[in-house]
Amino acid sequence: MAHRTEGGHLPLLAATTLALAACGTGDPSGPSRPITKLPRELTVVEHEIVTGANAFGFDLFRLVHAEEEAPNVFLSPLSASTALGMALNGAVGETWEGMRTGLRLGDRSEQEINEGYRSLLELLVRLDPRVEFGVGNSVWTRQGFPVLPSFYDAVRQYFGAEAQERDFDDPATVDVINDWIRDATDGMIEKGIDGITEADKVFLINAIYFIGKWTSRFDPSRTRLEQFTRENGTHVMVPLMWQKGSFPYTRTAHYEAVELGYGGGAYTMVVVLPAPDVSLAGIVAELSPQWWDGLVAALDTVEMDLYLPKFRIEYDAYLNGPLVAMGMERAFSPHADFSRLSPPAPDSVCIQYVRQKTFVEVDEAGTKAAAATVVSIGVESAPPTMRVDRPFLFAIRERFSGTVLFLGAIGDPTQEAAPQPQKPAPPC
Repeated sequence: MAHRTEGGHLPLLAATTLALAACGTGDPSGPSRPITKLPRELTVVEHEIVTGANAFGFDLFRLVHAEEEAPNVFLSPLSASTALGMALNGAVGETWEGMRTGLRLGDRSEQEINEGYRSLLELLVRLDPRVEFGVGNSVWTRQGFPVLPSFYDAVRQYFGAEAQERDFDDPATVDVINDWIRDATDGMIEKGIDGITEADKVFLINAIYFIGKWTSRFDPSRTRLEQFTRENGTHVMVPLMWQKGSFPYTRTAHYEAVELGYGGGAYTMVVVLPAPDVSLAGIVAELSPQWWDGLVAALDTVEMDLYLPKFRIEYDAYLNGPLVAMGMERAFSPHADFSRLSPPAPDSVCIQYVRQKTFVEVDEAGTKAAAATVVSIGVESAPPTMRVDRPFLFAIRERFSGTVLFLGAIGDPTQEAAPQPQKPAPPC
């Protein structure tokens, strides 16, 4: 693992595998006081990395949700952004420009981007001793496939990546890579890749995990089976948790939102419940940095009754289409140029697919979540009551830097697993 801090009990994780292919022509002691600020100010570049990563995440989430037929979507924008940030170090020319545009990183140089990722991640993992947050990266290359030392140097220096050369024709290699992902995500993502094809040459893997308990926990004895109304008007019974307390809260004509803290309060979950006459899709369509900033700025602590469902969701999606739509078309085409990763050859090198697998579980104690992304290159005066008993949006974030780690849309808490997605045809 590149970065790790000890503590916590309930994990939130992400693992991102980026594969390149050649194409023919525990419970912490914690601080005694809440965390009220970052240990240092963000640099200008770090701030732009956060802003860009959030914009990337909101755009990606909107596009994935619009295409998804299953009721639930759960993604880790930070994991996907970090894995693609590593791949950026191998791209050249229009491929590099398109990836930087897709990642929403403005006009910053590669050096600034790399240093921004490194320092931001180091800051985040050390922020709260009452949670456990870790980041790891690795590079796996096919035995005999030429990878430039300068690429290895860059991902080691800025992303702390481990590097291994393996026999991709040996079936045991799939198990070795999946074991790394399983270990890096505390066992929540058991399989990041299904297999290795002849075209696969390099895998870049990112793993993120977060382990924490609610700052204010729900009492399990007060959890009751209650009715949850799905978007189509049908009903299911779900365990609905309850507590009365002080929470940051806001309400508009279109939604109400509440923020729940983990550990010392730096990391939080924001739950956004659409108004009865507003669809979840309508709220997701509004996602943007400006909309989000306005929502969190309006949060104000109030005494309230909060009802929140327990749920456990696994999600799996290929992200090719959304990433192409966001500006990365060149990277997925036969015209891609990754010659700073591998010397130019008769066969081109391009991104074959981007796949993310995620896991989240919310209960009375806190939240467990995980994500694995595979990128293959080849207010009222009376105390309010917020009853989350219909489809809702939620995000897990670090509130002082503003970094969004995970985004989810829950249309049916009883649907634990989405159907396995169909692998896209090789684009190059």
